[in-house]
Amino acid sequence: MYPDVIHQDQDTIPPRGNAEALLAAVSRLDSVVVAFSGGVDSTVVLAAAVRALGPARTLAATADSPALARDELRSAHVVAEQLGVELAVLTTDELAVPGYRANSGDRCYFCKQTVLSRVTAEAASRGFLHVATGTHGDDRRSAHRPGLRAARELHVVEPLADIGLGKAQVRAVARAWGLPVAEKPSSPCLASRIAVGVPVTRERLELVERAEEAVRAFLAERHVPVRDLRVRIFAESFRIDLDPGAHQWLNDRAGQSAELLSRISPLARTSTGSLARYRPGGVSTVAALGSGTEERPSS
Repeated sequence: MYPDVIHQDQDTIPPRGNAEALLAAVSRLDSVVVAFSGGVDSTVVLAAAVRALGPARTLAATADSPALARDELRSAHVVAEQLGVELAVLTTDELAVPGYRANSGDRCYFCKQTVLSRVTAEAASRGFLHVATGTHGDDRRSAHRPGLRAARELHVVEPLADIGLGKAQVRAVARAWGLPVAEKPSSPCLASRIAVGVPVTRERLELVERAEEAVRAFLAERHVPVRDLRVRIFAESFRIDLDPGAHQWLNDRAGQSAELLSRISPLARTSTGSLARYRPGGVSTVAALGSGTEERPSS
């Protein structure tokens, strides 16, 4: 179990009221199943539930589907064990839903509807009164979050957003509570790498996972740190999005860039690839596709 507070520089400790408000909000739930991805947002909600309600009235539930990277599932197991809470791994099949497969811009609605319905059913069968997610205030302010509609329809609670915490404040609480995921980069599902309008298939999800593993290995061999990494899949090409540091390293080395693209081409099953700086949601809408930039294409 983690300590309530760890010693840090004063400017890294969040206002005490943030954590207290979160614990107060969660304590009113009586019992809760947290839809748990293993990322910082859902981990903070889960940690708050363990503190406010105790492990007997808290359950973590992770939806295991082809869109969940195996590393993320392993991480969820580790974090739940460290928090001292049971993790229920629930099999879901979003690929069976036509709207999800079509990927026409509202894929996340069909994903969340499928996942949260499964978690809600698990909660009901085990006598838990509520289902909670890690949705925060910045998510609600986002221009494109179709998954939030599914959460509303299923009456899922969003304690972080309800008390007004944004991403930076959530991370601050995670640091103050000593959670190991406090600095973990965002890692949405593998389907988020597939450009809107390109159908989601099991094959494409698997190739994204293999390609990202290969990019990480390539950079690790060269001792290049990377925080944000996405291999984006388009209808007839791919794009490797990297954080500014890793992107600049490759952009300064044309030979290394070409070698990386040639290594990923067979995995992506297309000879046309490029590098770009990472942007969140870089292929999730038509507008995002139109504003993207591609660099150093291979052919």
